[in-house]
Amino acid sequence: MGSCLAERLAHYVSLTAGEEQALGQLEQQERSFRRGTTIRTENDTARDLFVVQKGWLHSYMLLGNGSRQIMRLHFPGDIVGLSNLAFGHSTDSITAVTDVTLCPFDKDRLAVLFEQHPRLAALMFALTVAERVSLADRLASIGRTSARARVASLICELVARLRITAGAAIDKFHVPLTQEEIGDATGLTAVHVNRMMRGLVDDGLIGRNGNVITLLDEARLTAEVNFVDRYAEIDTSWLPKAR
Repeated sequence: MGSCLAERLAHYVSLTAGEEQALGQLEQQERSFRRGTTIRTENDTARDLFVVQKGWLHSYMLLGNGSRQIMRLHFPGDIVGLSNLAFGHSTDSITAVTDVTLCPFDKDRLAVLFEQHPRLAALMFALTVAERVSLADRLASIGRTSARARVASLICELVARLRITAGAAIDKFHVPLTQEEIGDATGLTAVHVNRMMRGLVDDGLIGRNGNVITLLDEARLTAEVNFVDRYAEIDTSWLPKAR
């Protein structure tokens, strides 16, 4: 399957040849960006969305006090810039966490896809809702749980999402985020993030070797933070039939 987006969606439904071809057409162009490049800035006017083919990105907002809140991490198979559909401008800034390869496409092409393949439109809508629920989970965690729980919840969320396209139940994964970036995603300082990570290692919940994290006791980790995997299963029983 040549399309990263198709590979992600195929986790939930068996795609037809026509659906695969339509999704692949969104990835006909490629643009490469180096780590640290700002792809788009908040309030930029733009019509393009992007399918992530390679690498990690994050979307963030700058707050009134000058601090940064990372709202969303983007992996291969994700569509970046969906806020443009509603507002015609970017509601956040998008930066490459690693070297990335993106496939830009005009939002008019998404309209054609939705018209010709309503099942894909419905599935992408359902996944967008799931992502919003996951974001709400993280914001609730930031507002109402301990620093340790925030870091542990983010680890659980990352592995849940990476498993969608990994093709197997991974328990070891590379996290190319600095402690400052993890802090900006969890509302903590880099020093606090380091302390919480050490605590999770010392308690035997995770292993850590540089940026590689290993889940040693996933059941205990998820139970400690009451983590709910919003990505493993999506209700597809209501989707229209494929055309």
